[in-house]
Amino acid sequence: MTTVLVTGAGSGFGKEVALRLAARGLEVIAGVEIVAQIHALAQEAERRGVSLQVEKLDVTHDGDRRKASGWDVDVLLNNAGISEGGAVADIPAENLRRQYEVNIVGPVMLTQLIVKKMVAKKKGKIVFMSSVAGLTTDPFAGAYASSKHAVEAIADALSQEMREFGIEVATINPGPFLTGFNDRMFETWKSWEDDPSERLYDYSQIAFPHEQYDPEPVFETTIGVITGDIVSYRNVEPKEIIGQQRKQLEAVWTRKVTDGLGRRPEIVQKAYDIKPGTPV
Repeated sequence: MTTVLVTGAGSGFGKEVALRLAARGLEVIAGVEIVAQIHALAQEAERRGVSLQVEKLDVTHDGDRRKASGWDVDVLLNNAGISEGGAVADIPAENLRRQYEVNIVGPVMLTQLIVKKMVAKKKGKIVFMSSVAGLTTDPFAGAYASSKHAVEAIADALSQEMREFGIEVATINPGPFLTGFNDRMFETWKSWEDDPSERLYDYSQIAFPHEQYDPEPVFETTIGVITGDIVSYRNVEPKEIIGQQRKQLEAVWTRKVTDGLGRRPEIVQKAYDIKPGTPV
């Protein structure tokens, strides 16, 4: 039976994917960041009538990672992640470091431990919950997007390095989905330990600058990649934004450094105009 380790399973995409995989009869190890989440997830699994192995697994904690290295894992879903909002000129160093520790360093260190055991078996799969923010970038999301760009590079390199050992690598790239994750990114400024008078922006006036979709497609696509029903390396959801993403990537090649100087970009203005949690 396939055993799947899902990190960041205490909430959001990770929680729902873990529960649905268990409902399909897979062995699921649901890693949660804090002890308090263990009971809550176990209770939800019981309510749904599914069996989960719920474990504390903070990907930034060396002891937790080493504990996880003792589990026999066939598929690793690197889902754990946080989003730190704020302009590049404002975000405090501590928040920037935390962004990279949770989204890049911790998952890579965990992957190293798990993938070497997969290599010994000559089979396995590593799936990264990336983002369309790993392909393009929005204002006030530079820290988060840069971490997901790094995830894209890590996943691509790993994919090439693992082929000779029979290990599959794939990415999931969600766009703007209404799970609360995006809106919380625009509230992290509330805990900054800085001098608000030195900020360029008043973050109480801006919000996530996109309408957001129902997350159902992400659940199903992630499960499809994990089970092997979907074999694409990159998996963007919702599919209707794929064209928009390609257009944004192509536009960088013709953009001039003088374009729009002295004017507020439309996407920045939208951050002022939109209400948090606006659905598509």
